[in-house]
Amino acid sequence: MTDFSLPGFDLSAFVRSTLDEDLGVGLPGGGSDVTASSVIPANARFSGVMDARDACSVAGLPVAAAFFRALDPEVRIEILVEEGARVIPGTDLMRLEGNARALLTAERSALNTVQHLTGIATMVREYVTAMDNPDCTLLDTRKTIPGLRMLEKYAVRMGGGSNHRMGLWDAAMIKDNHIAVADTVGEAVRRAVEAGVEDIICEVDRIDQIEPALEAGATRLLLDNMEPPTLREAVALVAGRVPTEASGGINLDTIQAKAATGVDYVSVGRLTQSAPAADIGLDFGVL
Repeated sequence: MTDFSLPGFDLSAFVRSTLDEDLGVGLPGGGSDVTASSVIPANARFSGVMDARDACSVAGLPVAAAFFRALDPEVRIEILVEEGARVIPGTDLMRLEGNARALLTAERSALNTVQHLTGIATMVREYVTAMDNPDCTLLDTRKTIPGLRMLEKYAVRMGGGSNHRMGLWDAAMIKDNHIAVADTVGEAVRRAVEAGVEDIICEVDRIDQIEPALEAGATRLLLDNMEPPTLREAVALVAGRVPTEASGGINLDTIQAKAATGVDYVSVGRLTQSAPAADIGLDFGVL
């Protein structure tokens, strides 16, 4: 369908299920675009231009193209900007030409996807710019829309950020509820070590939890909801033994000060949880 690929993500299945949802496949009376099929002649052709209406960092154009190709394998598509590019309002992003019915049926699914992913990439770029610290890495979290994690984390990378763990499988993250069950920070970390887990991120929200976590074998400390003076104290106590990550209470106004404390990472949940959709349009004309 396209050369776009992400490990663990089935683009064809995503496109098919998204289109099926819009077409009502499997529902009584569903399975077609009643507007396009009744109004647009079967052999009509359209040409169109997708453009940015606001300044943004672009992500998801190859995915959008896959929607059009799914319904019109002969569609002609020209992607005009690279993924991750920062563009000004009015920038043309994609040109396409093909069967009018197919393009209209795929339009909303394609736009929804590229608007959402570009919105994430744009917010990430804003945070990277506000952080203004090449020695600190901006991370996302697992606060993603179900079924869209791979795409959303891809968009984070296109905006200049990096990915935290991809899911529950690739690292242990010991948080307050895990600690409550295990009774202490040290005991929670020890259990993960004994289970053979290699990457063990341990959340601490007090200075006195740092040494027990490190002594038990934590490989990264997540310093949760700490203000800059406390973060600096925590970084000094860790003294380079493991990477440190600041999390909680981080926004565009606070990120620079928190990153400047010497932490290696800053993680922000709203990058994927709350990014507004980018204003991207698609205008068609009859050939």
